[in-house]
Amino acid sequence: MLKKIRVTLACFFFLAINLLILDFSGILHSYLSWLAKIQLLPAILSQSFIIVISLIILTLLFGRFYCSIICPLGVFQDLFSWISGKVRKKRFSYKKGNNIVRYIILVVFVLLIVLGLNSIAILIAPYSAYTRMASNIFTPVYQGINNILAYFAERFDSYAFYTKDIWIKSIPTFVIAVITFIIIVTVSWKGGRAYCNTVCPIGTFLGFLSRFSWFKVNIDANKCNTCGLCEKNCKASCIDSKNHTIDYSRCVTCMDCIGRCHKGAINFSHLKKQENIKDTTVDESRKTFLATLAVLATGTAIKAQEKIVDGGLAVLEDKKIPERKNKIKPAGSLSNKNFAQRCIGCQLCVSACPNDVLRPSTDLITLMQPEMSYERGFCRPECTACSEVCPTGAIIKIDKLEKSSIKIGRAVWIGRNCVPLTDGVECGNCARHCPAGAIQMVPSDPENTSSVKIPVINDERCIGCGSCEYRCPARPFSAIYVEGIEQHRTI
Repeated sequence: MLKKIRVTLACFFFLAINLLILDFSGILHSYLSWLAKIQLLPAILSQSFIIVISLIILTLLFGRFYCSIICPLGVFQDLFSWISGKVRKKRFSYKKGNNIVRYIILVVFVLLIVLGLNSIAILIAPYSAYTRMASNIFTPVYQGINNILAYFAERFDSYAFYTKDIWIKSIPTFVIAVITFIIIVTVSWKGGRAYCNTVCPIGTFLGFLSRFSWFKVNIDANKCNTCGLCEKNCKASCIDSKNHTIDYSRCVTCMDCIGRCHKGAINFSHLKKQENIKDTTVDESRKTFLATLAVLATGTAIKAQEKIVDGGLAVLEDKKIPERKNKIKPAGSLSNKNFAQRCIGCQLCVSACPNDVLRPSTDLITLMQPEMSYERGFCRPECTACSEVCPTGAIIKIDKLEKSSIKIGRAVWIGRNCVPLTDGVECGNCARHCPAGAIQMVPSDPENTSSVKIPVINDERCIGCGSCEYRCPARPFSAIYVEGIEQHRTI
């Protein structure tokens, strides 16, 4: 019964968070965005202390339930481990945990977060790793199926589906997602939860807490006949059936062992007999580790405080991304510094963006963290999708009224690219489509009122939405582009 409850809850969380990532309509974001916010690392970075404390208390009560139910990467590993189990029976055996490696990885991970080097830390963060895979590998497949359905629906005069452009937003991020996918699938196929109990920093942290959990999986030595079924089916490789012991720091409370025991020797209850606990004494090295971790965690909390065509007749040359001195960050991120410290590169805002202006960064320092670019669309003043789904507080939630008055960048005009000057024809696309009314067209020759008109930008009114850059017909570089600003402000 316990296993069925665990599997049911895990399926719900896993399917729901995948729908949150894959949905490009925006319909599900308001209903499911809380799933991202209850992930441990996002909760810590967003300083959602109620969620963090709740997860810690639940871990101290029931062990690493988070890893088996809430964490999407954990459930993803369980899926492939389960499939592997249909082919390779009784494939696990007890292995002593490599605690030194686990704790070193955890300490380095926390140091990277404290130092603001999130782009490196998120390479092994479980939530970021999974959402990176889902956004870059699963989303194109999902969108492809949607486009096929849209094609056939249109033949029956139905518009229940609409087509969505499929494109790779960042080659480096896509490559990292593919490599991560291969590693996770391979490890889970052969070693079950080996990734969780060797590399994953969240798993190590929760494993340390689960040593002291009130309810544990227990082996009754009087009933056990040492058949080894529990050990051979333990995907965490934490059960030593010969000695009737369990390494609780690696047990993910999956309940698989309970279902495999034919003698009823395994149960999930409060353990009173301390002799059955494997290596749960807190020696001086562990005390030192816990103290170090507490200091680093405190430091972390403080630190975190469409295709373009010409008249619908011919496809125009693709635009190229301008060289921006300052990258553009979404409204609600407050500043580049705040964004870099809190963002874990989970790609949720990238998936949620209906305007295709967010894409993962290719810069080493901010690798995989989203930045804005306006080749395929612009940031509509009424859209707040990214702020609604961000789980870490890297983009705080804002309303539509606030969004339209937040300055995230400033428009810059490049005269040598401007169509009126290069081709001698009237244009004015930038001025006509500016939602802030920050651009006016004036004669290029002040002494000749009939001369072709060029844009003049009112920097105090410009919010950096990118409508001008997107609408500009100049190719390959727009005659007007947006330069990001370090500190956002309200105008």
